[in-house]
Amino acid sequence: MRRGMSYAVEMREVSAYYFGEKKPAIIDVTLTIPINSLTLIVGPNGAGKTTLLETILGLLEPRRGNIRVLGHDIPREAAKIRKLCSYLPQDFMKPPGEPFSVKDVVAMGIASNREFGKLGNEDWKLVEEALTMLGIAELADRPIGRLSGGQQQKVMLARALVRKPKLLLLDEPFSALDEDSRRFISTSLLPKLIDSGCTVIMVSHDASFTPPRCDLTIRMEEGRIVGVVSHDLRSST
Repeated sequence: MRRGMSYAVEMREVSAYYFGEKKPAIIDVTLTIPINSLTLIVGPNGAGKTTLLETILGLLEPRRGNIRVLGHDIPREAAKIRKLCSYLPQDFMKPPGEPFSVKDVVAMGIASNREFGKLGNEDWKLVEEALTMLGIAELADRPIGRLSGGQQQKVMLARALVRKPKLLLLDEPFSALDEDSRRFISTSLLPKLIDSGCTVIMVSHDASFTPPRCDLTIRMEEGRIVGVVSHDLRSST
């Protein structure tokens, strides 16, 4: 992340297409997301919310427009950007036969940022901290495929957090969680991450849900941004 930045994400008139599609998945998106903030992206299924996250990460290359993430250009510096980011996708479930233990899955979050995958003692301490933070330390040696959907979602969130990201992208992160877990993550965990220097972008199809700490709400429909609300200023466009 470069010094002196005001925004974690800057997009100007961005359109992106999935391979083989003639219709853009997101259309003329212009937005700025401040650093150390939580942005909530809402809208119905098919609105382009997930596509927007994939474009920010550089997983989907824009056909038109300009993007800067943490001071770096997409797509030219996409690999560098992904090392600074963590992404919890909507499709997180592992099959019952998945052999990896919970701690190994979380450790993959660190190993994926290394040229050499071998982890040291300090790395495993970070894994333990991430598991403890999510309240799943007792599951460390369990095969992930044998866990419930809610437990697996916590494991994948721990894997995202263990990287100590500067930008955290969450796609429907509460879909499999119980009410107590949702409350803990939205009222305690996410605000602490933001205060420590992380910017959070979260997708939800539930327009009635707003986390207690929310700086910006963006509404999407049919690939376009149709509304932006700043909760600091209580103004809308």
